[in-house]
Amino acid sequence: MNQKIDWSELFFSSTGRVRQTPFLIALAVLVGLFMIYDSAITGAPRVLTGWVVYPALLFCAACVLSKRLHDRGRSGWWAAIILIAFMMVWPRPDNFLDFVGALVLLWAAIDLGAMPGERGANRYGRSTRFAEPLETV
Repeated sequence: MNQKIDWSELFFSSTGRVRQTPFLIALAVLVGLFMIYDSAITGAPRVLTGWVVYPALLFCAACVLSKRLHDRGRSGWWAAIILIAFMMVWPRPDNFLDFVGALVLLWAAIDLGAMPGERGANRYGRSTRFAEPLETV
């Protein structure tokens, strides 16, 4: 199945479903942007620009995660738990609760990154992976 990805819709809309490969690419882009921003911008400029940059990146991450969760048959609201866990362990875990966040991220990595989406249409949209059977009239 050769479907083209609308990258703007992937990053700015939380409806629909997305396959594993575009999800992993989008996730790598977002984590890369987080890393670049954290390492390149320090001090007062981070305080001034962080109010815009971090919410924008978190919004895009929520949209990408929601689409993949939809493909797995789950509510997009689970993205909130994943993002909270990410913020707990970023840039490095320091205490026991951060360990819990790391376990949540491990579950998310296995579930969203390695497991295939649901076959056929679900309540979030048409399948992105498997061809749906043709209906006869």
